[in-house]
Amino acid sequence: MPVPQKPGATRTKQDDDDHGPDLGDGADEWMQGKTLLKPPDQLDLTEAELKEEFTRILTANNPHAPQNIVRYSFKERSYKAISSVDQLAVHFVLEGNLLHKDSDEARRQRAKQGLPEEKPVDTAAVETDEEKAETPGDAGEEVGEEGGADERPDSEEVKPGQKERKLTNQFNFSERASQTLNNPLRERECQTDPPPRANFSATANQWEIYDAYVEELQKQEKHKEKQKAPSTKKEEDKGKKKMMMVEMQSDDVSKVSKAAKIVERMVNQNTFDDIAQDFKYFEDASDEFRDQEGTLLPLWKFQYDKAKRLAVTALCWNENYRDLFAVGLGSYDFTKQGRGMMLYYSLKNPTYPECIYPTTSGIMCLDIHPRLSYLVAVGFYDGCVAVYSLKEESTQPIYKSTAKSGKHTDPVWQVRWQNDDMDHNHNFFSVSSDGRVVSWTLVKNELVYTDIIKLSLEGSPSDGTEGLQLPTMACGTSFDFHKQIDYLFLVGTEEGKIHKCSKAYSSQFLQTYDAHNMAVDAVKWNHFHPKVFISCSSDWTVKIWDHTIDTPMFIFDLNSAVGGVAWSPYSSTVFAAVTTDGKVHVFDLSINKYEAICQQPVVAKKKTKLTHIQFNPEHPIIIVGDDRGYVNSLKLSPNLRKKPKEKKGQELPKGPEVEIAKMEKLLSLLREPESNTN
Repeated sequence: MPVPQKPGATRTKQDDDDHGPDLGDGADEWMQGKTLLKPPDQLDLTEAELKEEFTRILTANNPHAPQNIVRYSFKERSYKAISSVDQLAVHFVLEGNLLHKDSDEARRQRAKQGLPEEKPVDTAAVETDEEKAETPGDAGEEVGEEGGADERPDSEEVKPGQKERKLTNQFNFSERASQTLNNPLRERECQTDPPPRANFSATANQWEIYDAYVEELQKQEKHKEKQKAPSTKKEEDKGKKKMMMVEMQSDDVSKVSKAAKIVERMVNQNTFDDIAQDFKYFEDASDEFRDQEGTLLPLWKFQYDKAKRLAVTALCWNENYRDLFAVGLGSYDFTKQGRGMMLYYSLKNPTYPECIYPTTSGIMCLDIHPRLSYLVAVGFYDGCVAVYSLKEESTQPIYKSTAKSGKHTDPVWQVRWQNDDMDHNHNFFSVSSDGRVVSWTLVKNELVYTDIIKLSLEGSPSDGTEGLQLPTMACGTSFDFHKQIDYLFLVGTEEGKIHKCSKAYSSQFLQTYDAHNMAVDAVKWNHFHPKVFISCSSDWTVKIWDHTIDTPMFIFDLNSAVGGVAWSPYSSTVFAAVTTDGKVHVFDLSINKYEAICQQPVVAKKKTKLTHIQFNPEHPIIIVGDDRGYVNSLKLSPNLRKKPKEKKGQELPKGPEVEIAKMEKLLSLLREPESNTN
């Protein structure tokens, strides 16, 4: 019995051909294999020549752009070629504007031109038209299958009476979402050993309690007797304070404070561990590729909340404890003078000062005694000088000048400790805007002053009463004492002159240098070479001098007012300066006699001005103060403290003689032309 087949279950090959896809009339042409036609003028190349590659690089450079444009550089005072040339070539420019047809301006223009306003299209009518257009489109598809591609609605030849069918979306969009797995949580536990315990037991008898009460009563009676005794001498006061300190040490609070300080340093060391590692071990390896230029690595930033509105007016390292430095805070804005502050910071604890000494007047300068590091000499804006002792618990100075004891009448700009006198009394010098250089001696309970020299403007005496000729006083702003010759010192003035003076001659100068056009902010002798000193000023310049010659050896223009300058303690040719635009400039004359080998901004805000700079006497770091009360510490990269390489089998000579010879070699190059002309 034959099995009935389902309709449409079997199809013949002919049916497949008939119902297959309609490829059109030109299907046979592109189904045939491609034949390559060789033009008659084509070159005959070998296989090696055909496989050879020719690379052409297309660039967007303008071939007509000039490559030799020069501009005058005011900084270097010479013409310099410009490296960047504008390669843009404009071929066509057409300016136009478009207006939205529904805007007011478009309606006004349409009304002027007399054009009819476009009516808004009715969206409901459009939708009905689209629905009507869909049904004849379906029928048209069936007709298109039978009649061919000539009558398809999407073909170009559409009957004029029939509306154009809107094409449906030819792409199938689908939204797909994916879900990520949450990472499994892990539990970590650690187990520590319990702290050791010890049992303590004692019996408290009645007589033991009685003895403890008797001891306490005796201490109180002694304390009352000391308070009643008249205090006539400061030595007695010091003895009292020592006794008080001994009694306080027996108290539990003092023991806790010492332990808390150690814990605080440990916590800070852990907090700033990365900075401590950089300070101790990091050396910038990229200096090898910088062509003798160096960088400054920022380390700790020292700040105190109560000193934010004050400017850093003085910096000084402690010679005995190399991690300790003092910061003087005041104001250079003389219309807003007020309080001041002296802070002691340590590199071991950058978060909070070790010692805080608030003052009623702004501090302008300070200096730590090189041997007795607990003594600090301070100069104030109101003309007073004072001596603080870190051994004293009080925040008041142990010595302070008054109007009776010859204090200055103008701000004290610099103080400097000197060697003890013949009676072994400590003494220091100060210079002020009142034109006096004064020596202060610490004698028992008071400061004894001696005027060393009075600065005057040479050649410009002023007429006094009754026709007397009074010399006008010069304003001293800075000074420095020679490292080897004890009696020799330099004084910088507000008029821009530098005077070489002697302690023995109070009436005249040994020599005067016309140094700067504005006030001399700092003058410092070289640590190694006995003839060389450096000066800086707000006239943007730093100058290096030989004190036997009236003219400067080197002049550097830093394009901004120079706040401070300092020689390095490890090389006679390296020095650094800070400017009011927030940059630190480091020079090494043995490497480059014309430009700084490091010029780096170190402040966060542009308006911040740098005021002072100091090198650490041992470590390769510098500290920089600004006018916002912040002190930044920076590490010098290897190129900024480069030493000559040792040759095989030869040991390099070391010591100050090598540094003196290095500076003398530079000076001899500048002295030779003068000797030849003479």
